Amino acid sequence: MYKYIVLLLLPIVVYAQLKIAVTYPYIGAVVKEIAQDNVDTYVLAKGNWDPHFVVPRPSLIAKVRRVDGLIINGGELEIGWLPPLTRRASNPKVKNGSKGYLDLSQYIAFLEKPKELDRADGDVHPAGNPHYHLDPNNILILANVIREYLTKLDPKNAEAYAKNFKNFERMWHDKIKTWADKMKNKQGMKVVQYHNNLAYFNKAYGLKTIGTIEPLPGIPPSSRHTIELISLIKSEKPAAILHDVYHSTKTAKFIASKTGIPVVIMPHDIEALDEIQDLISLFDYLTSAIK
Repeated sequence: MYKYIVLLLLPIVVYAQLKIAVTYPYIGAVVKEIAQDNVDTYVLAKGNWDPHFVVPRPSLIAKVRRVDGLIINGGELEIGWLPPLTRRASNPKVKNGSKGYLDLSQYIAFLEKPKELDRADGDVHPAGNPHYHLDPNNILILANVIREYLTKLDPKNAEAYAKNFKNFERMWHDKIKTWADKMKNKQGMKVVQYHNNLAYFNKAYGLKTIGTIEPLPGIPPSSRHTIELISLIKSEKPAAILHDVYHSTKTAKFIASKTGIPVVIMPHDIEALDEIQDLISLFDYLTSAIK
């Protein structure tokens, strides 16, 4: 006589891990703070790259093809490289207007919005200066927007996202106070930049940009403009040339040799320099670099 064992099969619900692509490392870091281990995050650009120019490699296309969402800086910072990447990925989940598409720039008050557009003014962004994440106050705005976004895509983890945001908010407020105290004596300090990617940082801490090595946004320095800038520096006596990591420092060093002011490297994102590994170390570095 055969004995039969009857197994009661219960339904097993398996939730797939949410997969989100982000355009830049700082966005990935904010997502990590809010999501912790509930989201797989894919960062498309490296922190030491020029954020305006990213090659849409096959590996990046493959990443975008399989994600559930895409978070971008916006303000046309990605305009030169992201559209062809998303077009080739053919993922309906990350198309502009879809539930999974998030443009962070829509939640920020932009600086330097042009009154009119003219190509003679260089590579000007129509919405204004897109480097808004370098004001640490804006990071809190972005963190809350990302919390809301993740909650809509993944409501089962809404409570965790809310708790993580509160923890991050508390910690970040303390850090903002620390950085403000460090920069208090820099109020009104004059500086020169290569490209005006520090507009929001400078506004947050009261620094005044008197000129840029680029004669116009996106236009390489000419000999004439460099000579004029040297004259301006001798007259205005700024404290430093604040320089990004992705443009050559050749012209800046030449200007420094003629004026005696230092060239200070100012990273724009996580991993722009080896010692910048998270959001805190980014702003720790920026608020310590200017002497």
